[in-house]
Amino acid sequence: MEPLQTAQHPETPATKPPPTPAESSAEGTSPAPVNTAADKEKTLAGLLPGETVVKEGKAAILFPSANEVFYNPVQEFNRDLTCAVITEFARDLLAQRGVKVVVPGEKERVVVSLSDETNEADVQTEEKNGAEEPAVTATVGEKCERGLRVLEGLAASGLRSVRFALEVPGLQNVTANDFSTKAAALIARNAQYNGVNHLLQASCRDASMLMYEMRGKKERYDVIDLDPYGSPASFLDAAVQAVSEGGLLCITCTDMAVMAGNSGETCYSKYGSVSIKSKYCHEMALRIILHSLDQRAGVYQRYIQPLLSVSVDFYIRVYVRVFTGQVKVKNSASKQALVYNCVGCGSFHLQRMGRRTINGKHTKYSAATGPPVGPECEHCGQRHQLGGPMWAEPIHDLAFVQKVLSAVSGNPSRFGTSKRIEGMLSMVTEELEDVPLYYTVDSLSSTIHCNTPSLLQFRSALLHAGHRVSLSHACKNAVKTDAPPAALWDIMRCWEKANPVKREKLSETSPAFKILSTEPSLEACFTVREDANPQSRKRHLTRFQENPQAFWGPKARAKAGGGVSADLQDKRKKCQNKRKNQITDASQLKDFPCKRFRQGTCTYGNKCCYSHDLEPTNEEKME
Repeated sequence: MEPLQTAQHPETPATKPPPTPAESSAEGTSPAPVNTAADKEKTLAGLLPGETVVKEGKAAILFPSANEVFYNPVQEFNRDLTCAVITEFARDLLAQRGVKVVVPGEKERVVVSLSDETNEADVQTEEKNGAEEPAVTATVGEKCERGLRVLEGLAASGLRSVRFALEVPGLQNVTANDFSTKAAALIARNAQYNGVNHLLQASCRDASMLMYEMRGKKERYDVIDLDPYGSPASFLDAAVQAVSEGGLLCITCTDMAVMAGNSGETCYSKYGSVSIKSKYCHEMALRIILHSLDQRAGVYQRYIQPLLSVSVDFYIRVYVRVFTGQVKVKNSASKQALVYNCVGCGSFHLQRMGRRTINGKHTKYSAATGPPVGPECEHCGQRHQLGGPMWAEPIHDLAFVQKVLSAVSGNPSRFGTSKRIEGMLSMVTEELEDVPLYYTVDSLSSTIHCNTPSLLQFRSALLHAGHRVSLSHACKNAVKTDAPPAALWDIMRCWEKANPVKREKLSETSPAFKILSTEPSLEACFTVREDANPQSRKRHLTRFQENPQAFWGPKARAKAGGGVSADLQDKRKKCQNKRKNQITDASQLKDFPCKRFRQGTCTYGNKCCYSHDLEPTNEEKME
């Protein structure tokens, strides 16, 4: 049987659904268990032997006991965020079609401001602009003739599509597709079980072929969601063609080992970009997938506009709109860049792939000039690595992110992971959008072998020097700044003078010796400034994922016939810790027979550390 096209990392449920991230994280809410009498009657009526029910959001999904179709509770945040993004996308797009979307529990649209100096969020009600209310309203669970056409290409159990039908207003139809016949049958059952047959249609097709067949302008989907097991590279070409003008692509990549630099040649073969190992690898992974999308869209005279790009745990997620325009496609080369990364001190420089000069109404395109670095790093004398090309423009649309943040903050009971969504989106709104990549304070300190300054002290030093600085949602210790590497190392030299290292122990060829041999050209001030601490940090928002449960990372791929034990720990015990009780005394080796002695080739005689006692044969054992 063909391998499954699957959308989530498998998590095989046992007699009861596994805990969700919200059950063990700081977010405090979790999907309600099936415990009422009515729910039990409904469950017993629809369950087959060995099946169980998992509730997430407003959906209740049937799952088989075998690992044929799978569910990963850690991805609840991914699904919640996607519902929130599609809702705001539908609100903007359907307003142009004269349709107003109505979200349950949402009373007034609010704007959450993080720019004030107070610790509390400044919630402001949007002013009515006097425009007439649309005559048509769209609510959740109802079919809207002017609504969005949604495709989930790799649906597995159909959980995500069922949640779209139950939680996102303004939908015309949702197509939940999977190449597995068992998964497609389960999708149909789940649609009926949740009462969304009028919105959700199950499909058993090859995802790429399905999208290729829907390339016509009147057949394209408004939203395409792809969440494969591993790389989405094989689906991107079809996706950029099958999405409508101004439509939304939602792409997940879980092959982070490839995109984060462990296999740069594989990354190039899949995405047309070389990844490198660096501290900023998670943001670079986001920019690599955006580059790949823009490059593939350009073949068909289309271009992308990123709305939101997030790096979460072991995967990345991007939300982009796709437009058509031959003139704007020409800007693509100037939006891509190569990155020169120093292997010694970690300094990096960007080299744009193209140059665009605007003179009034005229735009001139030319080749870029470079490189921006010499043969050796000017700070430590080491060589440079070359990575990319990657997307060098902003990876978020801050106006759109603000709308999603306001909607989630104003209706926190809508999602189980609302607190974490609010924390992450708050960090996104604070990031410097025109500054690609970032440094980490601990890596800068490690390079020169000195104590690490606090995050606030380092940020304050940059602000005192007249530079802009922000955090990054992709890394806890990240510092995004427009300061050049020379300014960063001057600040670290000043910090080292106050916290000296033992220079006599430094090798003359080490990056630390080369960097500290130069006197700083500025006097850094490490006095903590009030504006050095961002509002999301002051308000103690849940900005990063807490480990929801043991072994919560990527799971094993699902098999067409199931057959995987419900307890995944059994496999780990078989494959790991094979020599947990390792031998520390050579005398213990006498308990093991010598293989060479059996073959008659051992030349050590009595000095052999293994036993030369012959084991009894099977005949001797029978006697």
